[in-house]
Amino acid sequence: MNRYRVTLADEERAELAVLTRKDRIGARKFAHARVLLLCDSSPGQSPWPTARVAEALGVSARAVEHVKRRFVEDGLEAALDRKVRETPPRASIVDGAKEARLIALACSAPPAGRKRWTVRLLAEQLVALEVFDAISPATVHRTLKKTNLSLT
Repeated sequence: MNRYRVTLADEERAELAVLTRKDRIGARKFAHARVLLLCDSSPGQSPWPTARVAEALGVSARAVEHVKRRFVEDGLEAALDRKVRETPPRASIVDGAKEARLIALACSAPPAGRKRWTVRLLAEQLVALEVFDAISPATVHRTLKKTNLSLT
């Protein structure tokens, strides 16, 4: 299962050694640093087998292989830190024009028989006006909160 061979430079090894001795470091980053140190197959080093590293650190053998792969393919920083998402997990349904319609509606007079707008009323009215096909009161609330607009 040793498809990726970790060979650390002296500077990298020293950086990882310092990192693992810090008082404040995230558990994930610490474990990844230890994986790299234990799997180091540089001259004069004796690398541990993947299964032994996994058992010693309380992670899966697959996680050890993933850390080694990221180190070999992308470098030290990629192996230690999380990958930053390029896009959010789900696109927002509220764009600038729809947000403007929501704010304009929230600032207008409430419907007859009501003293003020509620997020549920706003959501229902936005669907009735065909601004959205469907929108939840939570989305309306989040959008109003983002713009610091209070319904009271």
